[in-house]
Amino acid sequence: PDYAILSHTWGKKEVTFQDIQNRVKEKSALEDAWNKVEGACAHAKKYGWKWIWIDSCSALDTCCIDKSSSAELSENINSMYRLYENAEVCYVYLPDASSKEDPRDPGSRFPKSKWFTRGWTLQELIAPSASVVFLDSSWKEIGTRYSLCDVISTITSIPVELLENGDLTKYSIAQKMSWAAFRKTTREEDRAYSLMGLFDICMPPIYGEGGAKAFMRLQQEIIKTSDDHSIFAW
Repeated sequence: PDYAILSHTWGKKEVTFQDIQNRVKEKSALEDAWNKVEGACAHAKKYGWKWIWIDSCSALDTCCIDKSSSAELSENINSMYRLYENAEVCYVYLPDASSKEDPRDPGSRFPKSKWFTRGWTLQELIAPSASVVFLDSSWKEIGTRYSLCDVISTITSIPVELLENGDLTKYSIAQKMSWAAFRKTTREEDRAYSLMGLFDICMPPIYGEGGAKAFMRLQQEIIKTSDDHSIFAW
């Protein structure tokens, strides 16, 4: 079915798949996380969506993936880019920014948002073929990827043209790698896994292999399908 999708950053505690199944709500530990889930659902419902996928910037901590199943975890990590690409709208939740501020103002909190520093959110910014809407902690709209493309380009070094049309084929491997160079992930392996969609490859995630081995495997898979020598810059 048609669905909305949420992009957000990982907090100290997140609602898990099991929490959703069991309707667990620990006020002390999960209140903020539950408020985020319920807020996203309410916002999607407000605009007529019956379904929403809620992910986080760590594929190991999301209420839509049963991470106790290694097969389901692997399938969803390899499908993550398509999940965002096929969504009808992507809501980006920025609790550390405000709709009351002009994102182009040098003093605005928008450019300083943690969301722009995380590994998984790179593909979540680029992948959606539909609208990407930035929202503050009160679920008020700050702007869209299209309306704020100049600001976002300055923050991320992603060309305005890509933010407007989403055509990744025009950009080299080295360019794509450069967009991710200074981003961070909770798990070191995710620095590689979060880039699979950008290069249209699949490989099994092996948490515990370490970041260097994961990145080496990523490069090997890219080389199998591309003759772009700019990869050797990395």
